[in-house]
Amino acid sequence: MPAAALTPLPTQSTSKRAVPLDLPYEPVEKSPLPPGRPRDWYVTHNRRLKAMRLAIALLDSGVYVPNLARDEKIRSTAQLIGVHPPSDTTCHMVRALMRYAR
Repeated sequence: MPAAALTPLPTQSTSKRAVPLDLPYEPVEKSPLPPGRPRDWYVTHNRRLKAMRLAIALLDSGVYVPNLARDEKIRSTAQLIGVHPPSDTTCHMVRALMRYAR
């Protein structure tokens, strides 16, 4: 067997069993937003970022199907990771991100 076949691909996990996570989310360093845009752009941009953070946290915690991501679950995850409770629109966006990522 060639040696290249024995090394895992970069996308393959090398662990033999599931690795438990302490928390499903680790905040990243924020950078300033570009100036001079309309206010709606900033609102939409921040909403998308929040929805993406929540979708990632839900996926890390084991919620893989959008139907299981009810508003209560999304809001409890937001409390767990330390962000403000999302609006109904943001919860809808989280489910949409989970749906289209599949």
